[in-house]
Amino acid sequence: RTIWGDHQRYKDTYFSAFPGKYFTGDGALRDEVGYYRITGRVDDVVIVSGHNLGTAPIEDAINEHPAVAESAIVGFPHDIKGNALYGFVILKETGEVRDRTNLTKEINQYISDHIGPIAKLDKIQFVSGLPKTRSGKIMRRILRKIAEGDFSNFGDTSTLLNPEIVEEIMKERV
Repeated sequence: RTIWGDHQRYKDTYFSAFPGKYFTGDGALRDEVGYYRITGRVDDVVIVSGHNLGTAPIEDAINEHPAVAESAIVGFPHDIKGNALYGFVILKETGEVRDRTNLTKEINQYISDHIGPIAKLDKIQFVSGLPKTRSGKIMRRILRKIAEGDFSNFGDTSTLLNPEIVEEIMKERV
């Protein structure tokens, strides 16, 4: 394998972080039994007020809330902070009606307790699903554009498993 016309770039990108080992760019945790859990891209970082914040740890904190099934975090431009955090959150289907204002406060408190106040979300949108590829990867570039209020040109969406969710998320944008 290589990058067409630039083999050195291929080597520098994938074999320099850990000499002799291939670096995929994915983070993982290994538990006491030896199982691995993929935690997300290590290069998915948002700079908020000069702090480099990884989206995976923030999503992990949110997902620990008992009402949350899944979440995705993206950055969006902010006049003062440079970037702010926008969370797309799927709630567990319990049949229980939750007050969204209190739930937003609770989720931000979870983030503050696990990571720190700097990682609190500026906006939280409760959604019924996330745009994913057929292989299950969240299409964050679409979420990023929606968070920015740009609903044009989402690029290639041919691998999108659930295209209807994009329209739903756009309509409910906070």
